[in-house]
Amino acid sequence: MDLNPDFIVKDEADLRGSFGATHELAIKKCLDHVDQHAAAFIARSPFLCIGTQSVDGTADVSPRGDPAGFVQILDSKTLLIPDRPGNNRLDTLSNIVANPTVGILLIIPGFDDTMRVNGRAKLTRDPDLLARCEVNDRIPTIGIVVEVSEVFIHCAKAFRRSKLWDPNALQDRKSMPSLVQIIDEQIGADARSEEETAARDEALEQEYRATMY
Repeated sequence: MDLNPDFIVKDEADLRGSFGATHELAIKKCLDHVDQHAAAFIARSPFLCIGTQSVDGTADVSPRGDPAGFVQILDSKTLLIPDRPGNNRLDTLSNIVANPTVGILLIIPGFDDTMRVNGRAKLTRDPDLLARCEVNDRIPTIGIVVEVSEVFIHCAKAFRRSKLWDPNALQDRKSMPSLVQIIDEQIGADARSEEETAARDEALEQEYRATMY
């Protein structure tokens, strides 16, 4: 699709001309360390999304989830995020090796507020650090260590607009094909019978149970 060039935002000055001044509180609330309130938020969070970029600027956002408090606070400037088994694409990890800048959004079920953390990351195999992330007798292979440069609580508007925690807004997962069906169609796999699809769906569930950690 070709956008009308007359309406393209050309630079930051052009962008800011469309909005009012930044609220003073939005500037003042940004910290360069984890204070007691940020620490309490991190301790309650079982889920985050981490944004990374490759050396050429290609962006990626990846979810991370574990029991609440899985993000370890090493000190007021340093966080540790365990890397759990996945599909071995290693998008986040390879991006960090190439470009350490990361952005993180931490979420607590039931909270409309979120917390944003920006900083620079390194990957570690330090057994003492990784032992802190043990779950079900499994220790991660790699940990993501984040040097915090900015942390602040984000307001509730996006979650309230989306009604994310509203039970009445929940959608039925069966309104779309299963993950296995979607991928089969996307890669052009041969059509499968309902029985074959059901078996593959169950196999995926078994894999989840066997390889979560």
